[in-house]
Amino acid sequence: MNALARRRAQLGCEALEMALAGERVACDPAGVLYLAAENCLVVSDLHLEKGAAFARRGMFLPPYDTAATLSLLAACLDRYCPARVVCLGDSFHDVKGAALMPAGERASLRSLMAGRDWIWIAGNHDPEPPVGIGGETLAEVAIGALAFRHEPSAGRRRGEVSGHLHPVAQLAGRGSRRACFATDGERMILPSFGVTTGGLNVLDRAFHGLFDASRALACMIGHAGIYPVRFGALSAG
Repeated sequence: MNALARRRAQLGCEALEMALAGERVACDPAGVLYLAAENCLVVSDLHLEKGAAFARRGMFLPPYDTAATLSLLAACLDRYCPARVVCLGDSFHDVKGAALMPAGERASLRSLMAGRDWIWIAGNHDPEPPVGIGGETLAEVAIGALAFRHEPSAGRRRGEVSGHLHPVAQLAGRGSRRACFATDGERMILPSFGVTTGGLNVLDRAFHGLFDASRALACMIGHAGIYPVRFGALSAG
């Protein structure tokens, strides 16, 4: 089963529900976060138009990443039917991505957004509002007890939900790297959603100091669901 087929299969797996800073959230194996009380779906690091961005720099990637990512996102929206969607930054791979998006993919995205409150959190790849797409662009947004932003703040931040670091984890001594939700019950960093995005091991120094080490979990996305693993049982790869 290739990576994209596996992602599609995971759409049917059961989400992992947990408390996050006092709020109930569900980590979906497709790589999105759902807040039932707010009917809100959160997704991070779509990196739409990454292939096109590389092509503009003379590096060829197959130009199908945007369509594939939007197809997976559409399935998540069908599953949860959220009234609000929050995209945690780096939704487009560069500042030209939205303006140069092909008409077909643009129409698909606009269709997904129709009838929903859609919030674009500004990322380091896409600091400006997406041209001609719509939605609301913010530096961060508070929903309930949670604050959503792109890059995690330094130190402990209760209730912060972010992206940017593309967390992945690997069990010590065996197994392959898996995308994961990184959390200690107080804050969370979401996995990247885009089909051509890479990952950074949660044991990397970029994560140091962000979580309570005694409670830090990598909620690893497996073939049949999500599996919480303590950081102490992980390998740095």
